Amino acid sequence: MTEWLNSMAPHWAWLTVGVLLCAAEIVAPGFFLVWLGVAAIATGILAFVLPITVPMQLGIFAVLAFIALYGARRWLKANPIVSSDPLLNQRGGRLIGEVLTLVTAIENGRGRAKVGDGEWPVRGPDAAEGTKVRVVSADGGLLVVEAA
Repeated sequence: MTEWLNSMAPHWAWLTVGVLLCAAEIVAPGFFLVWLGVAAIATGILAFVLPITVPMQLGIFAVLAFIALYGARRWLKANPIVSSDPLLNQRGGRLIGEVLTLVTAIENGRGRAKVGDGEWPVRGPDAAEGTKVRVVSADGGLLVVEAA
């Protein structure tokens, strides 16, 4: 069964690994595996065109992987990806500016406010139950409020 693996030309192994790494980037995105995949594919192409030994191929892969990762990192630092919705995964941040109703009075700086169909802990100046408050910031799962 492993006979076909032993008889496989090294360039096919590099090309296969490169494609698998690029595909793995789709499954587990992190913008990292694609550059290793590109380096593996480039190594496979070089191994197909040039008569180089496997140890030399490993060295070429290491150098190409370093160049690809370093180059991508530099390029991304100079051209950052700007999100169209920077607060996408920050529910508290998305509530800034919203007016909420207190369901538990704020006493000693702590209370609870109605958000949608749930309640969130709030911090702010003392206020009675039923008072309208505006969210001014979020501190983790705690909303900082002021009188609306």
